[in-house]
Amino acid sequence: MAKKHKDATSIRAQHSGQHADGLALAEPMALTTLKDLRKRAGQTQEELAAALGVGQDTISRLEKRSDMLLSTLRHYVECIGGQLALVATFPDQPPMVIDYRDEKHIEPKKRGRKPALDSP
Repeated sequence: MAKKHKDATSIRAQHSGQHADGLALAEPMALTTLKDLRKRAGQTQEELAAALGVGQDTISRLEKRSDMLLSTLRHYVECIGGQLALVATFPDQPPMVIDYRDEKHIEPKKRGRKPALDSP
């Protein structure tokens, strides 16, 4: 079952002092929105839209969405100068950064036809 915002906030508060590798964080994790991130980066929707190669209306809709692909979110964050880290928190455990871009295990798709078998 999905947790409510206040539940997620209390879990985050329990683990806000440590990073996934056990190092102390500089400051507790804070909740923010994509719009706030963009504004803190000093970018307008129009500027970000140009960087992402989409229209301003797409940025507006994206900032209001509650569900999106991680790749979309990562691209958005990178275009405003950040880096996305996906953190999982569990009771009585330190937060863990999820390696969602585990590229070493992704094999490129082979394109084209299968080689024809030689006929005897």
